[in-house]
Amino acid sequence: MTIRVLVAEDQAAVRAALVMILRAEPGLEVVGEAADGEQAVRLALELRPDVVLMDVQMPRLDGVSATRQVVAAGAAQVLMLTTFDLDEYVYGALRAGAAGFLLKDLEADTLIEGIRTVARGDGMLAPSVTRRLIGTFARPERPDQPRAREAVDGLTPREREVLACLGAGLSNGEIARRLEMAEATTKTHVSRILAKLGLRSRVQAAILAQDLGLAP
Repeated sequence: MTIRVLVAEDQAAVRAALVMILRAEPGLEVVGEAADGEQAVRLALELRPDVVLMDVQMPRLDGVSATRQVVAAGAAQVLMLTTFDLDEYVYGALRAGAAGFLLKDLEADTLIEGIRTVARGDGMLAPSVTRRLIGTFARPERPDQPRAREAVDGLTPREREVLACLGAGLSNGEIARRLEMAEATTKTHVSRILAKLGLRSRVQAAILAQDLGLAP
């Protein structure tokens, strides 16, 4: 199955390099290019790609705001790219519903893996980002947690098990093997968890699980 990708990057040279890498990879198709955030949203809604490769810093509309609109419309999964792993970018992107966050100094193979991972419905985070998230959500409970915990209490026992696995960073296939169920069933549980908790992506669910201490 071909994965359709929209590349949103304001620097023409960087965008051309990304497109060249993706077009050389079997099973990937670049269906569009955007030079600013507004164009990225418009093309995502028009083309409905599987994945939008979204730069954080773009003119007219920043990548985080563009991601929020794309995800809210259900137009595509979003994989964020940036030069800097600043907290404001990382947390803003994940709260906006991005399915992954990678730094631009990555190898081509890591970029391809990230796109394929996000297209499958799994999350993808740069190692440095993962370490910072774990550190952040290992801190004492914040005042807004009781409401979140009440929402989680509304999940079925199996859904809570799946949520804990998401918090541990497991993919759908890994969750299926750990809980001894079909991968299609896992995907159904993940979708129901997101709907019940009002979340936009599995990464947000993983953050919540870490936040509430559900993940091992």
